[in-house]
This record gives sequence, structure tokens and C-alpha cells, in this order.
Amino acid sequence: METTLKTHHRLLLTGAAGGLGTALRERLKGNCEVLRLSDKAGLGDAQAGEEIVLADLANADEVDAMVAGVDAIVHMGGISVEAPFAAILQANIVGAVNLYEAARRHGVKRVVFASSNHVTGFYKQSETIHADHPARPDGFYGLSKAFGEDLARLYFDRHGIETACVRIGSSFPEPRDRRMLATWLSFDDLHRLISACLSTPVLGHSIVFGMSNNAVTWWDNSRARHVGFVAQDSSDVFREAVFARTSTPDLNDPAAVYQGGGFVKAGPF
Repeated sequence: METTLKTHHRLLLTGAAGGLGTALRERLKGNCEVLRLSDKAGLGDAQAGEEIVLADLANADEVDAMVAGVDAIVHMGGISVEAPFAAILQANIVGAVNLYEAARRHGVKRVVFASSNHVTGFYKQSETIHADHPARPDGFYGLSKAFGEDLARLYFDRHGIETACVRIGSSFPEPRDRRMLATWLSFDDLHRLISACLSTPVLGHSIVFGMSNNAVTWWDNSRARHVGFVAQDSSDVFREAVFARTSTPDLNDPAAVYQGGGFVKAGPF
């Protein structure tokens, strides 16, 4: 049976009302004595071992109060789909700056930042890439996550704040289509990955691809071996069912050619 190491007294989870935040709410209680949950709304009442601090990431004062007194941050907040740039700017870019500035002021030295596979969405599905490949974002959302990764590097170089930039693939209860056979990350593996990032002795500024132990993959995670993440789940058990309910990809469709899938043609431009 797996045991989770309690690495921090007070851990902050942003975006706690979102899909992944909801999946992590109970799981992350094993990593800390007190789990502080934050979002703009929709968190309900605090349960045992929880605190709730509502905050808009674009509001620097609210973010400062959200971060005060925590030992580490799991930053899942912000917009997680393609959207007009004005909205992305406030939630994902201004919000990230506010978060790192608050971390600097309050002496928080470790962050797990929810980056995205859409930072590299314009690489082809026929390619295998690693963390040193240049960013090729597939939209404003992916661009904002590329900014977040660079921001995290700046705050590591200047202020020693260690960050794991976790390029999350597709984290759902099970893969929804053939693309997700390569990108799928189970909720339990997501928690294992975050736990590894929180507990590894030396994190530095690390880019880690968030994927389960899938037979088909486009991402080489070898540059993140020091994090110590070992995926336990795999999309392979869903392969037969996914093939049965989906059609053969049209290789004239950019969504079937590029790793970003539908994001390469989504959005307002």
C-alpha cells in the first residue's frame, strides 16, 4: 500500500474548485497537516484539515493573502482551455506574476506549477520530444503556460524558488479518444507526480511531462529522473474500448497531425 510523505505543514492548492483541483482535494491532504484551498468561488465549507481562502489570481492583494503562511504551492488555478487573450492575460499571466511575487515576499521556496502539453502542441504526433526542445505553443493558452515556465525559471535564478513545471497531458478518469492514449494521466498518477515534486530533495527548475505509463507516448521524461516520479497506471487497458468507439484519424486534419490535438485549431484567431 502506498504511503504519502507529509512534506509540508501548510500546503496551498489553487484552482481547487476546478476538475483537477477537485480530484486533488482529498489526495493532497496526505502531503500536509493543513491544506489551504483557493479559487474564486465554489469550494463549499472547509472540511477537517482544510482552510479556504477565496482569491482572484488577477488581484495582487488577494493573492498575497492567499499565499501568506504556506510552505509550498500547488498552482492549478487559471484558465485551462483556449480563450480570448484578454481573459488568458489576467488569469494565467498576471495571475502567475502575482503568485510568484507573493511567494517571494512570503519566503515560499517550492511551487508545483500546472503547465500544459499545449506549450509544445505544434510538434507532430510522429515526433518524440524532451524538456529541452523549444516551446511551440498551439494557442494563447499554451503561450501563457510557456510564459509561466519562463517566469518560474526567472524566480528560481533570482530568488531560489524551486518549481516543477508539470506539462499535464490529459488527466481524466479514462482516455476519451485515441490521442489520449498517448497523453493520458490518471488522477492517482497526477497525485504521485505532485508528491514526487514536493518531496524530492533538490528540485531546481524542472520541466516534467505529466503522463501515465502509456505504451504510446510523444514525450521523453528522462530529464526529470531526479524528481523520482514513477507512473503506476497506463492508458493501455483502455485501448481496445477507445479503438472500438472512435474512427481512424484523418491525417489531413491538423488535430490528428499535431500533438496539441484540437487546440491547434481552436480559439478566437
